[in-house]
Amino acid sequence: MASHRKMWLVFMLLALGAAALDLITKQWLFSVLGMPGKHPGIVVVPGILSLEMNLNEGALFGIGQGFGMVFAAISVVAIGGIVTMVSRPATRGDPRLLGALGLITGGIIGNLYDRLGLAGLSWEEPASRAGTPVIAVRDWIHFRLDGVIDWPVFNLADAWLVIGATALIAISLRPARGPRLDPTTDENRAEDPEDGRPVQEATRASAATAGGTQ
Repeated sequence: MASHRKMWLVFMLLALGAAALDLITKQWLFSVLGMPGKHPGIVVVPGILSLEMNLNEGALFGIGQGFGMVFAAISVVAIGGIVTMVSRPATRGDPRLLGALGLITGGIIGNLYDRLGLAGLSWEEPASRAGTPVIAVRDWIHFRLDGVIDWPVFNLADAWLVIGATALIAISLRPARGPRLDPTTDENRAEDPEDGRPVQEATRASAATAGGTQ
């Protein structure tokens, strides 16, 4: 019992830590460079990596502009689903699965904070929107390879979501663990209904919500 309580603590610390790191970096970059277009970005690696301010009112790659509150609602549902999965002993007993869910939760929280307008930003332009609250995700990482790829500007929360979802897929593809059983006996033919279920459900949930939480 104490071990399972400890894993709950690990999950919460990972989720909150990931969210905090995302929010701190957003706050710092926006305080330095201001609103998008106000100041030139910071070139970290010429032609590859720069820090540029961007506000995304949609989801992944800017899809669904203007539906920020819908994506916020999806985020809340996703967090509820993850907490339900973590409440299962089988999930808390798998550190890799717990870590992936912790990163995903941290990413969702980081972007949900922005979608609820808690960053306290106000639009400066266009004139028709000047002074109104910004209900959009703050992005600042711009990765590109000239002539090869120009990745949409993203943030650490997006990175946590992608890393967590990728980890879930990798976990779901791992060989099933358990003792070797004699297939000739009826008792050993019965499958454990809980075996693999947390990973499969987590992977499906991640695929269904990734676009709406980034």
